Amino acid sequence: MRLFSPDSRIGLGGAPLAGMFSPVADEEATATVRAAWDEGWRYFDTAPHYGLGLAEERLGTGLAGKPRDSYVLSSKVGRIIYEADTEAPDDEGFAVVSKRRRRWDFSRDGVLQSIEDSLRRIGTDRLDVVFVHDPDDHYEEAVATAFPTLIELRDQGVIGAIGSGMNQTAMLTRFVREVDIDAIMLAGRYTLLDPDGLDDVLPACVDNDVQVVAVGIFNSGLLSQPRPAPDATFNYAPAPSALLAKANRLADVCESHGVTLPAVALKFPLAHPAVAGIAVGCRTAAEVHTNAELSRVEIPAAVWSDLKSEGLLRKDAPTPD
Repeated sequence: MRLFSPDSRIGLGGAPLAGMFSPVADEEATATVRAAWDEGWRYFDTAPHYGLGLAEERLGTGLAGKPRDSYVLSSKVGRIIYEADTEAPDDEGFAVVSKRRRRWDFSRDGVLQSIEDSLRRIGTDRLDVVFVHDPDDHYEEAVATAFPTLIELRDQGVIGAIGSGMNQTAMLTRFVREVDIDAIMLAGRYTLLDPDGLDDVLPACVDNDVQVVAVGIFNSGLLSQPRPAPDATFNYAPAPSALLAKANRLADVCESHGVTLPAVALKFPLAHPAVAGIAVGCRTAAEVHTNAELSRVEIPAAVWSDLKSEGLLRKDAPTPD
């Protein structure tokens, strides 16, 4: 199945809906999903990990009443959400207090339970795409049990496509070459500041006809503003001074052609032939509309050539020109 249509290659990433780093109210999350719909976005991604299932619940609320065949929905397996006896703040970056906890589980039973739980939380009858989520320390289990279970479900028509979502390229490259997957979610490794996916996973995806959903395209904040703030983050940590300097040099080139750094950052991954589309994490309706407007900006061809001539972009990076 194709994850994105030619008319809409941008979708909504669901992690911020669950209060990633700071709280998000229920009604704000619902408004965010509905704003994405109104902008024509038809790809929606979530995961049990995000807010201990809260992102799935909120996405389901926002999509309630929408024709199920008119959008693509992805979630993930690898973490089981269970109930503990007492409430506690989540300790993995989400501003929620809950009795829910998470545990790693890449077994067949764990995959089946995770999918069943996701369907219940979202309130839907199917997941179009299921990614094995962050199996960095669980390669053997993922290959031995998680992927075979997903392949079986795909072959039965229960789910449409399978793959893996990670923040690294090496293991994703192995999965693309060794496992019969359809897609990967590549987080933060194909951006203006970090195009390392060009070295391994993206060529492998082209060779094996595997679709790429590029996420983390703003590298957690460093590329999200016309000028990076001094305290901007890269990969969810304070950005090193060298990267801050490079981001400002990138912004210089963008501004010289009348466009902004985030507009160029958003368009960059889409030029690669392996990239089917991007998913952008948004926590408010205003952020959705801002990113949608950025996606409509025409980037002059000279931006890309200047970035390459100044050594700010790899010569072998595909660009829209």
